[in-house]
Amino acid sequence: MNTTTRSDIDKAPGHLRGLLRHFADLRDGTHGEGAVSRVDKEKIFIAAIDYLTPYARQALGEMNSALMLASGTVAASGVTKSPEGGLKAVWTLSWPEQEQAGMSPVTLEAFFGHRFHHPHLRGATVGVWPLNVFSDDDAAVELPTLRAIAAADLHNLVFQRDYRIVPAITRGWEKYGKIKGSDANVF
Repeated sequence: MNTTTRSDIDKAPGHLRGLLRHFADLRDGTHGEGAVSRVDKEKIFIAAIDYLTPYARQALGEMNSALMLASGTVAASGVTKSPEGGLKAVWTLSWPEQEQAGMSPVTLEAFFGHRFHHPHLRGATVGVWPLNVFSDDDAAVELPTLRAIAAADLHNLVFQRDYRIVPAITRGWEKYGKIKGSDANVF
């Protein structure tokens, strides 16, 4: 029987490797490089958070610069244990208009549910993505996913309230011109 191997996965485009690893983990009953026990999988999850944190902060920082006109705050929880026994790490972007509206911040969450086979990513208001990060290179290719989750989460927050929670729409962005820490123009 032909099955996809780890070396086959390494040949796939970067943005699809995590998904292929996810499917192979389900097929093989493992996570990462063969972790089977919950303890070993939690060690991998904790390492993944270290790799992922700078990219989660980058995705939210870009949104803060371009859309919140640098009025927001990016925060990170680090790895915490849930009441059910799972693990999670949360990165958030909050800003004055969102707080005044009594709404949740834009959220990126990595979570490893107590009864889950392996961890996932999600936003506060958007779906679930597989989390298969075992190196900085793996984390770097997740940056577009993190950006997409953050953008979808902000979109859903606007849908819950209205566009006025986005400072770039209500106060303009002309004076900001560039995204902090980037050579890219805001628009």
